[in-house]
Amino acid sequence: MDRIQRNMSLTGEPPKTLNTTQKIATLWGMIGLAILLLAGFNLDFPNKGIWLVVSLLSITGGIILFAKGAYGNELEGIKNHGVWFKSVSSRGFWGWISGIALTGFYVILYFYAEFLGLNANGENTGVIALFDPLSRILSGNPASQWFVYGTLYTIAIFAFGIKFIWKYRHNRYERIRTMSVMFFQTAFAFLIPEFMARLNASEAYNLPYYDLKSVWPLNYYLFDSYSLDGLLSSGNLGLYMLIFGVASIFIITPILTFKYGKRWYCSWVCGCGGLAETAGDPFRHLSDKSTFAWKVERWVIHSVLVFALVMTTALVSTYLGNDPNAYWLTKDVFLIGVGVFLTLLFAAIWFFKRDALKKDARYGAISYFVIIIALLGIHYGSGNDNIFLFEASTLRQWYGFLIGAIFSGVIGTGFYPIFGSRVWCRFGCPMAAILGIQQRLFSRFRITTNGGQCISCGNCSTYCEMGIDVRAYAQKGENIVRASCVGCGICSAVCPRGVLKLENGPMDDRIDANQVLLGNDVDLMTLVNKK
Repeated sequence: MDRIQRNMSLTGEPPKTLNTTQKIATLWGMIGLAILLLAGFNLDFPNKGIWLVVSLLSITGGIILFAKGAYGNELEGIKNHGVWFKSVSSRGFWGWISGIALTGFYVILYFYAEFLGLNANGENTGVIALFDPLSRILSGNPASQWFVYGTLYTIAIFAFGIKFIWKYRHNRYERIRTMSVMFFQTAFAFLIPEFMARLNASEAYNLPYYDLKSVWPLNYYLFDSYSLDGLLSSGNLGLYMLIFGVASIFIITPILTFKYGKRWYCSWVCGCGGLAETAGDPFRHLSDKSTFAWKVERWVIHSVLVFALVMTTALVSTYLGNDPNAYWLTKDVFLIGVGVFLTLLFAAIWFFKRDALKKDARYGAISYFVIIIALLGIHYGSGNDNIFLFEASTLRQWYGFLIGAIFSGVIGTGFYPIFGSRVWCRFGCPMAAILGIQQRLFSRFRITTNGGQCISCGNCSTYCEMGIDVRAYAQKGENIVRASCVGCGICSAVCPRGVLKLENGPMDDRIDANQVLLGNDVDLMTLVNKK
């Protein structure tokens, strides 16, 4: 007998109590978490490998079984599942407790790993020791806090990814892109770097940690002296990896963004986006949609980008020397080259895209001015190993601490239940800033709308994790072309009328689309003839 959904409400559905399957799944998952918690209190488990497998399988199985209980017996389609009625997903008591707990875990992991059992001078204990057997299998080394972090990160994307696929099983685009981020996180971000570490057992290699899917400026450590030394001293393999990293910045990224928009990376490849889309999915509606948040977003994320560019330029300049006989690329030539490249790039954007930029050109001019002043300061105010009054390594540490640790890790991920799932991607990620500029100026990607079909339900705006008021565009039948849009497609997936479609099309009329609404004073025949 076919199931009939008698309640068609999309906005006011109250939460349901946990069914038997969900209760069993919760108990199963809690067993896995209890093992990790007991290890955190220094309970010495015998046969640590077996207990680790039991713990990780329990957590993964619990999440998957919970998803089956939640979505297995429901009709395909999107429902709110009472997210605004639940304390954990509506900034209630349990939401704040979850945010504080996640943030506390990240703080301990980043800055007080010894409390988790990390021992750099001897045998690990606690949680870190529980992961030693797996780490030795993959890399041949004992576990570190970053291995624990990477393992749990990968498990979260895998398990919650299956939950996400089950929830959005009616949408082919969501299923495929979720499987993509699961693959890239498991293979490129977790397994391959560990296998590279095993290569270092040979004297022929001194490869640094390298997440192959992480592109500068997100991969801000690529041009550090230790990374460059390691790559250049590892023969052809290291050289190819360095060339791949540079090509990713200037060739691969612009081409893919032109063809597909920033979604090729932010929604299909990036681990930060992958975690936000899977584990962070229950909190996506919490993103701030206010105009004030949008203004803050633009200033903060582009300030981080400018800072990343200046810092990287400064670090590379300290790596180079001024003797043309010893360096084929000297410090002065490098700084001049960066200045000329940015000048030509900014001039080209200004000349060809000045109509599209409008008032955004002012922000671009400010950024360009800051960068050029910084380049002059680097040239005249730094030595071989210092920038202005600070050592290059010190500035690099502060950048990694403030941007890589505090912003990306602690706030960006730990506060999903408070600020929504894409805080880092929206306000802090310099890679998202670069891709956003490319998407806004010369990408074929857009979200097309059919204003005549929009019923103004607001689902699209509610579930936009990037804080975009999608409904405002849909009501006018206007293409959505925003630098912040990551092309996740959820706005289209939750639309009950099929108003929104993700498309790659010609550049003509991409931004200044004809606004067509039933009742608008538009000559439809004239519009058709133009097409």
